[in-house]
Amino acid sequence: MKYLLFSIALITCANEPISNTTTALAVETTNEPMESKSFYDLSATTIDGADFSFSALKGKRVLIVNVASKCGYTPQYEELQQLHERYGGENFVILGFPANDFGFQEPGNESQIKSFCSKNYGVSFQMMSKVKTNRSRGHEVYQWLCNKALNGVDDAKVSWNFNKFLIDENGNWVAHYESRMNPMSVEITNFAAGKKLL
Repeated sequence: MKYLLFSIALITCANEPISNTTTALAVETTNEPMESKSFYDLSATTIDGADFSFSALKGKRVLIVNVASKCGYTPQYEELQQLHERYGGENFVILGFPANDFGFQEPGNESQIKSFCSKNYGVSFQMMSKVKTNRSRGHEVYQWLCNKALNGVDDAKVSWNFNKFLIDENGNWVAHYESRMNPMSVEITNFAAGKKLL
């Protein structure tokens, strides 16, 4: 896995500087489009720095969501945690991928993000290392999610923070929802419970 190292100034959602301090961040990315592979061939890094092979997700339904701490949709962490508490376990898993791609709304490092999620929302679902969500040059998970040539179903574009992707228990791409789709919507709860989508 290659990393892109850069520095940014911490800013608010209104793009006003709140500090002259810059923070160096290592973000998982890639320099070249990935070769075709199955969902279970993918891997990522957890927020604690451990390797996470998607082969461990075989037989589980998966929701993948790009998250941010300073976004208008950040309160969705609460519903994501509710979804995890109600349906998470052997059959359903949530993977949260922090990303600073939209409005610079995730400026923190992994330690800061983990602390924020725990303190403000009691997050206990699996959080991952910070990534880029670009469909052509981003992390391999997002390249797979966003390219029909790789996932075999549809092209998708991550339009903002808290976009949601559903993957079934056989590793098949099922659906993509934009930010406004609430994690506790009937569409997502039906999927989490193993029911047919509407």
